[in-house]
Amino acid sequence: MKEIITVPVAKQINKELTKHNDIRVDPYFWLNDKENPEVIKYLEDENSFFETNMKHTKGFQEDLFAEMKARIKEDSSSVPYKHNGYWYITRYEVGKGYPIYTRRKGTLEASEEIIIDCNKEAEEHDYFNVRGLSISPNNKYLAYGEDIVSRRQYKIKIKNLETGELFDEVIENTTGSSTWANDNKTLFYTLKEEETLRSHKICKHLLNSAVDNDICVYEEKDDTFDVFVYKTQSKKFICIGSSATLTSEYRFVDANLPNNEFKVFQPRIRGLEYGMAHYDGHFYILTNAEDATNFKLMKTSESYTEINHWETLIDHREDTLLEDIDIFEEYLVVSERTNGLNQIRIIRWDGTQDYYLPFDNETYTAFSSINVEFNSEWFRYGYNSLTTPTSIIEFNMRTKESKILKEQEVLGGAFDKDNYKSERIWATAEDGTKIPISLIYKKGIKKDGSHPLLQYAYGSYGHTIDPYFSTTRLTLLDRGFIYAIAHVRGGEYLGRPWYDDGKLLTKKNTFTDFIDCSKYLIEKKYTTPKHLYAMGGSAGGLLMGVIANNAPQLYNGIVAAVPFVDVVTTMLDDTIPLTTGEYDEWGNPNEKEYYHYIKSYSPYDNVVKQHYPNMLVTTGLHDSQVQYWEPAKWVAKLRNYKKDTNKLFLHTNMDTGHGGASGRFEALKEVAEEFAFIFDLEGIYS
Repeated sequence: MKEIITVPVAKQINKELTKHNDIRVDPYFWLNDKENPEVIKYLEDENSFFETNMKHTKGFQEDLFAEMKARIKEDSSSVPYKHNGYWYITRYEVGKGYPIYTRRKGTLEASEEIIIDCNKEAEEHDYFNVRGLSISPNNKYLAYGEDIVSRRQYKIKIKNLETGELFDEVIENTTGSSTWANDNKTLFYTLKEEETLRSHKICKHLLNSAVDNDICVYEEKDDTFDVFVYKTQSKKFICIGSSATLTSEYRFVDANLPNNEFKVFQPRIRGLEYGMAHYDGHFYILTNAEDATNFKLMKTSESYTEINHWETLIDHREDTLLEDIDIFEEYLVVSERTNGLNQIRIIRWDGTQDYYLPFDNETYTAFSSINVEFNSEWFRYGYNSLTTPTSIIEFNMRTKESKILKEQEVLGGAFDKDNYKSERIWATAEDGTKIPISLIYKKGIKKDGSHPLLQYAYGSYGHTIDPYFSTTRLTLLDRGFIYAIAHVRGGEYLGRPWYDDGKLLTKKNTFTDFIDCSKYLIEKKYTTPKHLYAMGGSAGGLLMGVIANNAPQLYNGIVAAVPFVDVVTTMLDDTIPLTTGEYDEWGNPNEKEYYHYIKSYSPYDNVVKQHYPNMLVTTGLHDSQVQYWEPAKWVAKLRNYKKDTNKLFLHTNMDTGHGGASGRFEALKEVAEEFAFIFDLEGIYS
């Protein structure tokens, strides 16, 4: 790639975009065509500009990469779990970036059987990802999804585990996930629309037959819904789920009779969300029915599944979000969230036990791990915190005995959790709402405003960023940084109303919450605008775009990864992946009220002539979630409007998509790049 020192300039070709009698002029619309050589040249010029200007940090990036990699145990393996007579283990080998999926029959002392070695499969590809490993009930066949482009269009391949041979049939353009019927020859899978990538059909494949003969068993014609298929843990039913942001609908069929018609569980009602699990002749339904904003648990017979037959088991609570359940033969495990903190409740079906696992940290993360053995009295869960590496713990629900199966190792000898402090503080938003912030820093740091601070948030889709442990984060902390997670509205940290108050026509709360958290951190002298940095990706990248427009004076630097910044144009284009399914998240701009509201915050539409912080913007050429042209157009417009000499870089990975590089170590190079950008602004080079 030819090096250039001059700032890249994208040509302007004005295109008028009219909606609701409102005209927007987009001078960079032409970048929406990666088949155009001029588009590729512009992206390559931006990459050259970035690499030239960051060349002085190249050695430091290599050191950062080596430092982060050195903390990771390369020859690691997962905690074994037993399923259908086999122990399953995922392991890694020294110097290899991809997992090796294995199993052992009967006991852990049995000989290892390699199901799939992703390192070998990835050898000839710049990008490689496997997902959706599904093994037939007789343990003989493996179906799995393979993506070599990073556009999340997976090919399903089928492997004979006894011979190691692949079957001839390859199923294209799927989600990668599939489910075997109990006959060991019928495979259900999900097809995607070619252009929008919406998962819209559930099909049925017969082993050793031509894919052209596959039968579509369900097609979702409402383009605001996606579909998926799975088998209940009881193994009795194959279920088809159809979901939109606010509405659910399921169908089911006996897994022993895969050629029968699927039966609707409960017809869709707009605003009714539900999901179900099966046990002992009944379905257990997690739902927001009857105005249960934070969800409730209900039960019904497998013979009478409509909503009028549902009975309440655990009622709705204003202060507690019901997140998930795990069903065992003798126990029900309920995952909840109260005041932002995870809770795990154990209930014995016969009513003789009902208690919570004890967690006493100020801020932590606890979650149900892999629990596939239905008749076990041992429950596996994970626990970590900002200062505590992840442990997988096995807990006996009858005796309350617990044992640690695995603790995350932090190599290098330098890590001691007692050297760090975590806390949770509460900022006050402009409307009076208290916004929680989880913080971690090295002990001994004085709150005198002199320390750099990296503030992170996401804030959309009800997705909660829990206060989790990170080995890569130590690279920041050990150089004097404070790290903060702002639990802004739009996530579900404080329950479902927290999400509802940060979407659609209240979406701006997400942005003002983040800014108010920044102001509070400055007010309390955790940092100053000279040392405050912000980071977010995807919908969190949208957040970065808004704060850059609305409060640029608060931040010295911003890292916006794969940012969703051209919101109006994207949400008006129903050929783009994800668009129609997200009307209930952002609003449908084909409706005038939503159009003007979205336009009022859309980062690309609100770039103005002002000073902007130093900014690093990243994207992937094959991104299917946020198309590359959104950040490319945004950077081009920022270059034309900004009135400062601060750094502005666009780095496009020409080989990957939304998730960045594949392989556990290649991804660290991208982290090193982002950290080096921030360290450079702080004058840190070692």
